[in-house]
Amino acid sequence: MLEGWLLLAHVIGATVLFGTGAGIAFFMVMAHRTRDPVLIAHVAGTVVIADTVFTATAAILQPVTGYLLARTIGWDLTEGWIALSLLLYAFTGVFWLPVVWIQIRLRDLARAAAVSGTVLPPSYFGLYRIWFAFGFPAFAAVLGILWLMLTKPALF
Repeated sequence: MLEGWLLLAHVIGATVLFGTGAGIAFFMVMAHRTRDPVLIAHVAGTVVIADTVFTATAAILQPVTGYLLARTIGWDLTEGWIALSLLLYAFTGVFWLPVVWIQIRLRDLARAAAVSGTVLPPSYFGLYRIWFAFGFPAFAAVLGILWLMLTKPALF
């Protein structure tokens, strides 16, 4: 019974991480394409809240539910697919943590431009490029983790 609940919690967490990440990326890119500081400020504000409420919560709970699930089932954390998943999870965090800060800065820069009635400053565009670039390796790593969780291949 406990195994089933842990598995459900872990799968929901993975789904939240994947879905929120994809949704945030989509809405930020679409807002950015408008170059409208008011719209970008609003969307970026919502993205910061979503990352805090959903992504951060799931990111904290995923290793907890994963550890408890592995322990309940009897899997060794050094098993190849689990060890690689943990490495990819850490790799994702290396890219996600700066993205959180960048999203806050993008929101603040867009808000300032909206309030002053000016265009977005050059610093906004530089940060956006970094935000965009950091999304690819993080998203690929999450896809890799999902594949490992589903297939549990014998690696090493």
